[in-house]
Amino acid sequence: MKIVLASSNAGKIKELHDMLSALDMQVVPQQELNIEDIEETGLCFVENAILKARNAALMSGMPAIADDSGLEVDLLNGAPGIYSARFAGEGANDASNNQKLLELLGDAPLQQRSARYQCVVVYMRHANDPTPIICQGSWEGHIALEAQGDGGFGYDPLFYVQDLKCHAAEIDKQEKNRISHRGKAIQDLLAKLASTRRAL
Repeated sequence: MKIVLASSNAGKIKELHDMLSALDMQVVPQQELNIEDIEETGLCFVENAILKARNAALMSGMPAIADDSGLEVDLLNGAPGIYSARFAGEGANDASNNQKLLELLGDAPLQQRSARYQCVVVYMRHANDPTPIICQGSWEGHIALEAQGDGGFGYDPLFYVQDLKCHAAEIDKQEKNRISHRGKAIQDLLAKLASTRRAL
């Protein structure tokens, strides 16, 4: 059985592909099916994830998984939030988004720079699925004063994890997949899918 992954973000696809390896399904990124990204017009992570999953299911005729995730910084009233990927404007990339975040936080001390990654994962059996499976995970941290580490993607070089005393970009891939916002959401999804199959 095949399932389409509604994302074109290379870093996200790699993480999700690793995490979903436990599924007895072939996970196919949407670009392999020539499915383009849909405009994210939702006002929250849940709405955007549903939009992406529904579009991928509609265009492919297959079940779909979509993730919408981002960073919430308390000092910025939850920004960048759903705009995390395009925080620095049209054509933004990881470097420009990180730079803008550092500029906005200025010289605020670390204890005032509390933040969290949020992730919502949606599974739809088909485009008209009235009861999609929705899973959410979060990961607490702080925004460091400077970037460190060359792993991960997005805001990982700036995301300082207090418990591990290091940046997300310095964490081993398998450990990150276990403790991150996306890892928690996917673990919940896998458990719910297994439970659903048992019920069938």
